[in-house]
Amino acid sequence: MPFEWHSFPEAKAAAEACAEHIGREIEEALGGRGYAALALSGGTTPKPMFACLAAMKLPWDRVQVFWVDERVVPPTDAESNYKLAAETLLVPARVPQRNVHRIRGELTAGAAARAYAQEIREFFGLDPGEMPEFDVVHRGMGPDGHTASLFPGQPLIEDRQGLASAVYVEKKSMWRVTLLPGPLLAARSTVVLAAGPDKGEALRSVFNEPYDPVLYPAQLGAREGRPVVWFLDRAAARLLEGAEAAG
Repeated sequence: MPFEWHSFPEAKAAAEACAEHIGREIEEALGGRGYAALALSGGTTPKPMFACLAAMKLPWDRVQVFWVDERVVPPTDAESNYKLAAETLLVPARVPQRNVHRIRGELTAGAAARAYAQEIREFFGLDPGEMPEFDVVHRGMGPDGHTASLFPGQPLIEDRQGLASAVYVEKKSMWRVTLLPGPLLAARSTVVLAAGPDKGEALRSVFNEPYDPVLYPAQLGAREGRPVVWFLDRAAARLLEGAEAAG
């Protein structure tokens, strides 16, 4: 299965290269219309990516920011994906609050998912059955191969009609809200940032095993949807030796 991937000596370098790629995609989108729609993921890996993006001279007043997934916690909670992005990207880059479309994790999971799906419908002006076209979706990958909050074996991975859903993550004992595969696959551009030795085996499986997103959710986009570009550090990519990386 085709993958475009770039490997860097350190996680920070991979994150910065990913940020530069996102910046180019945003600029390209803004050249065609008045705004660009960016969807972000959480975790610890993207922190330097957010900082790099914040330092770029992008017209952030024209960038609409969404989230790929969120934990069902208040926006001030240390576990909040929004909180990390706010502190390292949104505030430093002075992204207008009117451009921020967060998942309201202070609500119940079901209410937050319904509200987020409705906000997406209204912003993109979607008719029933239509999918939003985010200009850039940034995804991560867990050591088990999950992406967004779609974990191995999760039936929602086969849902191509819905926009967002509540999901209970058993291994984390936590409710989350996640975008579903339909919006993820409809994105104009997708990047995945993965770093650390604990990602190595998952990456080997995602890249080399037969296509089965229910088992390997991070495969989403490998054979359906638009191309996905991966940014990896050497520790994560160590088991991909012999496979050809992009320049």
